[in-house]
Amino acid sequence: MEPATVLSVSIGSILLAITGYAVYMAFGPPSAQLSDPFEDHED
Repeated sequence: MEPATVLSVSIGSILLAITGYAVYMAFGPPSAQLSDPFEDHED
């Protein structure tokens, strides 16, 4: 394979992994530990 193809596939897979991890942290079981700043400071 050409080096440009390997580089683009590598960068794409890294971005996909980071996006998947962010979605898991936002909507998965670890999201129970997150706090809502708008609920914390209601008027």
